[in-house]
Amino acid sequence: MRKTVVAFNRVPADLLEPYEREFEIVRLEGDGEELNRQLERHLPSAHGLIGGNKKFSRSQIESAAKLEIISSISVGYDNYDVEALTEQGVLLTNTPDVLTETTADLAFALILSTARRIPELDHWTKTGNWNQATGESQFGTDVYGKTLGILGMGQIGSAIARRGHFGFGMRILYSGRSRKPELESMLDARYVSKEELLESSDFVCPMTPLTDETRSFIGTKEFKLMRRSAILINVSRGPVVDEIALVKALTAGEIRAAGLDVFVKEPMTVSPLFALSNVVTVPHIGSATHETRRAMAVRAIENLFCGLRGDRPRDLINTEVWEYRYARKS
Repeated sequence: MRKTVVAFNRVPADLLEPYEREFEIVRLEGDGEELNRQLERHLPSAHGLIGGNKKFSRSQIESAAKLEIISSISVGYDNYDVEALTEQGVLLTNTPDVLTETTADLAFALILSTARRIPELDHWTKTGNWNQATGESQFGTDVYGKTLGILGMGQIGSAIARRGHFGFGMRILYSGRSRKPELESMLDARYVSKEELLESSDFVCPMTPLTDETRSFIGTKEFKLMRRSAILINVSRGPVVDEIALVKALTAGEIRAAGLDVFVKEPMTVSPLFALSNVVTVPHIGSATHETRRAMAVRAIENLFCGLRGDRPRDLINTEVWEYRYARKS
């Protein structure tokens, strides 16, 4: 009997077609409650799940008696109950590396947009205000030659740093759990404490994964350490930044501006951040290009069918599940 795969969103049909002879593939449509209803119906028969970020409750995981693997088309996996999946012996994979450069591009788009006030001045121009020469009220701030501080020099943080150093002649500061000597040599980067980075940077980019330790990693205390001319850029995870403290810091002039791709609650239609002219917001589009999303889907599909065929997936999160399976077989 063929194993059943349930694709719950964002999976190009042509990428799944080559596997249809070997596997029963169910493609779900819709979103929100409709998607949840379809998932509830198909979970008991699913051996594999593939799709974008989706929260699965412990009870849903426990109801999926045949489930062997969830292949997430994402880098972050904080929305999955890894403990419950591991207890049930379900493999979880993600798609790292693929979106590194695309997300770094977006980070720099936000750096430039906030520094030069591009969305604000676009609106100003289109609403008929350009009836005389521009003056200081339309001025922004330079990016070239400024100091870029990166909290967490992982792959995306390193890609942002490369753009800053080679493209804009920026001084690079970074902090994290470990030093990166090769990057220090390549980018003339300096490893500093979190506090020194906040005090010395013109642009601050938190690039840490979301864990219990990094929730509200940037809050009231951190904003008070930052320069009044500093700009915060967040393309990592929304809850890494305390949004209430951010609104207060922006309103009080404790920092200059913020460029945000991620938020504590997603999606959202109402936020005090939307009323601030010194905030540039986009709807979590770090990896949202046609090329990168397709590459992520390819990687997720490889992980999925590798696991279902009994081989170790390349991007396995809960490795202990695989180790247990291997030990049991041997």
